Amino acid sequence: MNDEGIVVGIDGSEEAAAAARWAADEAGLRDTGVRLLHARQPWPDSVSRVTARKSEDSWAEELLTSTAAGLRERRPGLSVSTRIATTGPVPALVEAAEAGALLALGSRALSGTAGYLVGSVGLAVAGVVERPVVLVRATDGVAPEGPVVVGVDARQPADAVLAFSFEEAVRRRVGLTAVYAQQLPFYAWGPAMVPDPRISVQSQVERALEDTLEPWRAKCPEVATAASVVIGPAGPELVRAASGGGLVVVGRRTRRSAMGAHIGSVAHAVLHHSRAPVVLVPHD
Repeated sequence: MNDEGIVVGIDGSEEAAAAARWAADEAGLRDTGVRLLHARQPWPDSVSRVTARKSEDSWAEELLTSTAAGLRERRPGLSVSTRIATTGPVPALVEAAEAGALLALGSRALSGTAGYLVGSVGLAVAGVVERPVVLVRATDGVAPEGPVVVGVDARQPADAVLAFSFEEAVRRRVGLTAVYAQQLPFYAWGPAMVPDPRISVQSQVERALEDTLEPWRAKCPEVATAASVVIGPAGPELVRAASGGGLVVVGRRTRRSAMGAHIGSVAHAVLHHSRAPVVLVPHD
C-alpha cells in the first residue's frame, strides 16, 4: 500500500461527504488510504469558551467517526484515519495536503457559504497547495465511468497535468479527451469579406495538439485518446466539453508569492460550473 493517503476536508456538509466518498473510491484505485481532517479556528484562551470548545470537539469527533465508518462500509478493507486540527482550516488543510497524494474538498460551486467549499477557504487552499486538489460537488447524474477530460494549452503543454490525466484514465480504464480552446483576438473578427481565420488557425492548433499528445499515447496505448480543438473562451468551452466526463483536469501554475490570485480564470470557470469532480494540478 502507498504510504501517501488521500486527505479529505470534513465540515459536515453534503459536499464534503461527497468528497469523502470520491476519495474512498479513488483510494481503492490507488491502493492507498484516506485521511479525514476537520480543521477549526483556534478558540481564544478563555474559561468562558471551554464548554463551547468541548461541545464543538465532541461534534467533530462524532462526525469523523461516522464518516470513517461509512467509508469502511463502502470500501471494506480501506484504511481510514481521522484528525481534528485547531490551527485553522487553511493552514491545517495545506499542511495535511502536502503530506498526502492529493486533497479532496467539497464544492458548492457558485454558493458563497462558508466551509471547505469553493469559497474563501477552498480557493485559498487550492491556490497554494503543491499537490493536486479535487473539488467534488454533491450532484447526481455524473457518470464516474465517463472519460477524463483535460484542458491543454498546445502552445505551452504542462507535463504534470497530462501525466496526472493519463494516469487517472489508466486507473479508471476509461478514455481521455484533451481539449484546447483557441480564443481569437478581437481584430480577427473583421468585415464579412475577410476570410474566416478560424479555418487556418484551427488546423494549426490541431496539429500542435496531436504532437503534444503523441508521446502520451505511446506511453499509455490502452487509453483511447481524443483531441478536440474549439474556438471560444477556454473556461466555458471546457465546461461544455466536460459535460459527459467523469473527471475534469485543469492545470494551475505554481506561484511562490503569497500575494494575489493563485487560480486562473479558466480554473475558476470550471470549478464553478462543472458537474463532474474537478482536479487542479499545479505545475511550473
